[in-house]
Amino acid sequence: MSKLFSDFAAWIARVTGQPLAFALCMALVVVWAVTGPFFGFSETWQLIINTGTTIVTFLMVFLIQNTQNRDGAAIQTKLDELIRTSAAQNRFIGIEHLTEEELDELREKCEARARAEGQTTARPGEQTR
Repeated sequence: MSKLFSDFAAWIARVTGQPLAFALCMALVVVWAVTGPFFGFSETWQLIINTGTTIVTFLMVFLIQNTQNRDGAAIQTKLDELIRTSAAQNRFIGIEHLTEEELDELREKCEARARAEGQTTARPGEQTR
């Protein structure tokens, strides 16, 4: 079931990310707008677009989140493997599981080390030595 959903989510993300999908949706909105005078701009006429866009948005959130979660996990795994096989410090493997505060502290330490070694530029508004 998980593989089926992942494949479906990836397919939907690919299809809906195409210019043709955008053009079709835009055409649908134009057709809806043009039909407004024929239906007297009624509440039912408005409800059609509101309901349709709400349902599509609601479902797309889950599909996009699924594809982004998988992409993020794949990138983290690749980075972890690069760290593991390089001269980088292995303690960086899995840091995505740290708290926000722990990540901030680690980032500050890395930036300070890089500045001390002359490997980075200053932050905006910060003086360079």
